[in-house]
Amino acid sequence: MKLLIRNLARTTTEADVHAKFAPFGRVQSCSIVLDKETGDSKGFGFIQMPMLGEAKAAMKALNGKEFDGNKIRVKKAEIKVIIEEGVDSENKNENIHSESVWSKNTKK
Repeated sequence: MKLLIRNLARTTTEADVHAKFAPFGRVQSCSIVLDKETGDSKGFGFIQMPMLGEAKAAMKALNGKEFDGNKIRVKKAEIKVIIEEGVDSENKNENIHSESVWSKNTKK
């Protein structure tokens, strides 16, 4: 299960997040989203835990808890599907494709 962690301190590292979630089970991957221009943390990240029960336990235990001075929010990351429509000028056919991305906005 992929989890979204919001309201991370800008100084929190991926190693810090990994260490916070590791007591609940195996952490497959961990990433903090960085600003492309500055390289600074945007204050949120994702963690992948392959065992559903372990991920749910971590989410329940850590959501709303203080971490590096901030009260973090932990929830299941939702997949957002983006559909682009366009017209191929040569063939005059409509091109539709979709791509799945992990969204930081989990509202539907």
